[in-house]
Amino acid sequence: MQQLEQPIFSTRAHVFQIDPNTKKNWVPTSKHAVTVSYFYDSTRNVYRIISLDGSKAIINSTITPNMTFTKTSQKFGQWADSRANTVYGLGFSSEHHLSKFAEKFQEFKEAARLAKEKSQEKMELTSTPSQESAGGDLQSPLTPESINGTDDERTPDVTQNSEPRPEPTQNALPFSHSSAISKHWEAELATLKGNNAKLTAALLESTANVKQWKQQLAAYQEEAERLHKRVTELECVSSQANAVHTHKSELNQTIQELEETLKVKEEEIERLKQEIDNARELQEQRDSLTQKLQEVEIRNKDLEGQLSDLEQRLEKSQNEQEAFRNNLKTLLEILDGKIFELTELRDNLAKLLERS
Repeated sequence: MQQLEQPIFSTRAHVFQIDPNTKKNWVPTSKHAVTVSYFYDSTRNVYRIISLDGSKAIINSTITPNMTFTKTSQKFGQWADSRANTVYGLGFSSEHHLSKFAEKFQEFKEAARLAKEKSQEKMELTSTPSQESAGGDLQSPLTPESINGTDDERTPDVTQNSEPRPEPTQNALPFSHSSAISKHWEAELATLKGNNAKLTAALLESTANVKQWKQQLAAYQEEAERLHKRVTELECVSSQANAVHTHKSELNQTIQELEETLKVKEEEIERLKQEIDNARELQEQRDSLTQKLQEVEIRNKDLEGQLSDLEQRLEKSQNEQEAFRNNLKTLLEILDGKIFELTELRDNLAKLLERS
């Protein structure tokens, strides 16, 4: 470790890494709680998280602005390191220690972000006009962030194109309203189906993890019983009192750490049980929405039948009106002829009266 790199915050925790094969299960990298420290390298202006188990470095993670520390329970937290291609997990003895570590993580993450921005501004200010005109587009100098990448997961924006829909007529209003309700419930059902699939997968994964943790709990209990027996045996050996006392202290510390690990596992089991209950509630909501959608579809079919009947009545009424107009037109033509004949008859009668 460089001379200018000094620890700025330290705590003790159990260290875990995600299983590189399954990417699901946690693998302990320390047999007991070890010191986990934040280091600041003033020469490179970077922050690192380092933990040693004896002479072996079990954590060597450089903090980047895009890292996120997540609290998964009251005493357990984790973060992903894309450079090391792994996920680190820390089990603390209390919620206070976890909160303090998370606060420091956020603080040094923000400091790393500011340092990166200052470095970029400095590189922009030192760029000369001759460099800009000679080579066209200039490539930025290599940094650890550009070499190893970041943890951002970018999701492309998705737009939905919809064709213009004609305005509904007065007779089609109930059908359009029912179609809108039906589409709404279909969208809700699709969302619930997606959530249900995710929760089902999480439930299966949680069930497998619970079985594994139960086996680990049983193994820890057997180890604790064995250590208690070993402590009793060592206490009976008076000739090695000092060695027994020292070994007893170590064993008691190991037992205490195992008990803390058991508590962490029990809390994880309780959280998984809560997730299972939530999944069951969502299943019941999905069944209820499915039933409502079926009722809306039946109502939609009834409205379609009513709309078809109204259209037939309208067509029949239009045909009757057209026939009435034709008959009225014919009657008017006949009436015009009669009026013309009466006019001629009046004129002839008038002429006869004048002659007489």
